[in-house]
Amino acid sequence: MKRRAPVQYTIRGIPPEVDHLLRQKAAKKKQSLNQVILDELAAATIGSPRRADFSDLIGQWTPDPGFDEIVAAQRQIDPDKWK
Repeated sequence: MKRRAPVQYTIRGIPPEVDHLLRQKAAKKKQSLNQVILDELAAATIGSPRRADFSDLIGQWTPDPGFDEIVAAQRQIDPDKWK
């Protein structure tokens, strides 16, 4: 199937509360209003966003020495198993 160029829409009559919530979501995600609207349209029509968005995870890592120890132990090579 031949890929078509993106289509542009002009949408009128957006209720103020919808506009406000979309703009809030765009600010929270640090995305353009256009991108948020595209993601919302995709989710409403095809059931999933066009792409994965992990922006809500950025800066959320908390150091865990116990986890680091476990990972380090798993990365050890057992010389007897490589004979």
